[in-house]
Amino acid sequence: MRALVQRVSSGGVVIESENYKQSIGKGFVILLGIRNEDTLKDSEYCANKCSALRVFEDEHGKMNRSLKDVDGEVLVISQFTLYGDSSKGNRPNFMNAAKPELAIPLYEDFVNRLKTILGEDNVKTGIFAAMMQVTIVNDGPVTIMIESDSR
Repeated sequence: MRALVQRVSSGGVVIESENYKQSIGKGFVILLGIRNEDTLKDSEYCANKCSALRVFEDEHGKMNRSLKDVDGEVLVISQFTLYGDSSKGNRPNFMNAAKPELAIPLYEDFVNRLKTILGEDNVKTGIFAAMMQVTIVNDGPVTIMIESDSR
């Protein structure tokens, strides 16, 4: 599982075909990629790591605070293209990206774990597999890749 974490001053998602709109203030936009080998243990690891990531500044200007410390929000966007392989040719191969029957339950588990840790109201999502317009106002910029292979 890969979670591309971007610290933001604001973020949002619009899905016009679904008349759907979500937005957050200070926090993270997390682009979440799920691969064929991922399990609930990968979801648990990534959710715990993302929520505890200390990349917000403390009173001394050091990146020493987590989402909980700053009462931050999270916008989670499913992103199968994080497992695109472009090592051969110019058209990416997405064979490592999990099919919806595996990916959806793991995506939902990741989101639910974040809601448990951070509070229901602090976690927003896109719609899995929808064509979305995502707005990211990167703060810093600070972008961190969390991979469950690291556990």
